[in-house]
Amino acid sequence: MKKVAIYGQAYTMRAEKEVKILLTVLEKHNIVVFFEQQFYNLFVENNSLHKKYPTFSHYNDLSDTFDLLFTIGGDGTILRAVTYIRNLNIPIMGINTGRLGFLATIQKDQIKEAVNLMLEKEYTIQERSLLQIETSPATKDFSELNFALNEVTIARRNTTSMIGIKTYLNNEYLTNYWADGLIIATPTGSTGYSLSCDGPVILPDSKSFVITPIAPHNLNARPMVIPDNTDIHLEVSAREKDFLISLDSRIATVSLETKIKIQKAPFSIKTIVPKNQSYLNTLRGKLLWGEDTRNESL
Repeated sequence: MKKVAIYGQAYTMRAEKEVKILLTVLEKHNIVVFFEQQFYNLFVENNSLHKKYPTFSHYNDLSDTFDLLFTIGGDGTILRAVTYIRNLNIPIMGINTGRLGFLATIQKDQIKEAVNLMLEKEYTIQERSLLQIETSPATKDFSELNFALNEVTIARRNTTSMIGIKTYLNNEYLTNYWADGLIIATPTGSTGYSLSCDGPVILPDSKSFVITPIAPHNLNARPMVIPDNTDIHLEVSAREKDFLISLDSRIATVSLETKIKIQKAPFSIKTIVPKNQSYLNTLRGKLLWGEDTRNESL
């Protein structure tokens, strides 16, 4: 490992201690460090760094010469970091200074150990599929960043009324979901918004997506797991003249005439799993499986 990038939220110094620990370990091994520009500015303004570092501010500033990208924050930080990495095949290691952390699994007290395991090649790489969207007419908000690691969500806008979402799989009609919206989630996104709407948990290496309605009016509408090579077409009807499309945290308002095509993206995102971790352990710990809360004192 010779060159790495660091990305974090540019509005808080909460992770100052963790960043300094990370820098100490990396510099001990003569690893070149690049900071995301806005995150770097935050530390410069607070005089928190002992020297200057090179920076990046766009996808075009990175390349496959980077061995790793560290994120400092929670899962949302990783979702934003993906917009810088895209198809460059730079693996991500997430240091969790946020809350739940299904993706950012390196805890604050594990930074040194995790980096050393990386240097000793004691890790596995987990590939995570993404969704890609096309709209007709084209939506300028998604002209460059038309992919999502977690989910694509269709939702109502400026109304309490339901919307209808006609859904076609490989050009064959499935159903018309009457609901507050519809989530198309990857295995990674299955533990996000989809899970809160009663969707299933899907392991990251599963070759599948899940369609999860949001508060459906037709009570027999249930989450549906489909192969990840399925082409999904959606048409929306509503009382309002437009509706919302979100790709992870990026949201656009589009007109009712907009038709949507969703399919698997042509690239994947790689996440690092140190030898001392596993996805099942993370899942068990984050969802408190096996914990009997009846034993807790009130």
